[in-house]
Amino acid sequence: MAHGFSATTTINRPIGEVFAYLAAGTNDKDFSPRVQQIEKATEGPPAVGTIFKSTVKDAGMTSQREFEYTEFVEPTKIRWTERSKNSVTVPDGGYDLAPEGDGATRLTISNEFEGHGIGKLLVGFASRAAKKDADGFAGRIKSAAETSA
Repeated sequence: MAHGFSATTTINRPIGEVFAYLAAGTNDKDFSPRVQQIEKATEGPPAVGTIFKSTVKDAGMTSQREFEYTEFVEPTKIRWTERSKNSVTVPDGGYDLAPEGDGATRLTISNEFEGHGIGKLLVGFASRAAKKDADGFAGRIKSAAETSA
């Protein structure tokens, strides 16, 4: 993964509950401080083709993001791609989940980054920052998923 990150954590909740929490797509603001607002832009339950629109703040700059689920295998896999045209985007990201012991779930999150225009100069910085925070990010997902109702 040239530009991107991956992190793994164990969440003390059953895989079905963790999958449902993450698949909802609108809980990102619970564990990602950069997400200011997020909403599901398509009708129906989450599935391949579901689109989410968000407002995020990175390095002091606010931008609009749009992601689409490209793979959805309950309860083990969610993949997405960013449809928005920002300087740094995520062409491929996802969650992999697996049962882990007594009602726990092993979660791996990954995101690949791609630079466009000036973003080709910035993508390395974004990738290094994400790698540096990867374990912290996984920990925030763990905490949020364990305390969700």
